[in-house]
Amino acid sequence: MQTTHIEHIGIAVKNLDESIRFYEDILGLKCYNIEEVADQKVKTAFFMVGQTKIELLESTAEDGPVAKFIEKRGEGIHHIAFAVADIEKSLEHAVDKGIQAIDQKPRKGAEGLDIAFLHPKSTFGVLTELCEDKNK
Repeated sequence: MQTTHIEHIGIAVKNLDESIRFYEDILGLKCYNIEEVADQKVKTAFFMVGQTKIELLESTAEDGPVAKFIEKRGEGIHHIAFAVADIEKSLEHAVDKGIQAIDQKPRKGAEGLDIAFLHPKSTFGVLTELCEDKNK
């Protein structure tokens, strides 16, 4: 697997608007994109910090994965995403090494990235996302 950088850190929040105000007013960051990913039942907001993005995640449904996460663990860091050179090969490599994948094949995520998640039971408690920007 060729990991190039941390693509983003995902943070689960109850209220996207309130969270955006904190990141802009207190931390001085600028929200550059808000997007809904309907199949993941989530609305996202993105900020750049150097070369890394912060992705805020608000559930759009009570039964969505982010809502379930917040109910179980509260607001906070939800996942870390790594940019990889070839997501299909990277996912296959992880599975071949015994890592439990949530996604058996890549799917579309926010900002048009191809994404796949690795289960935290196999990644020392951290929900891990692999991302590839095929538009680059």
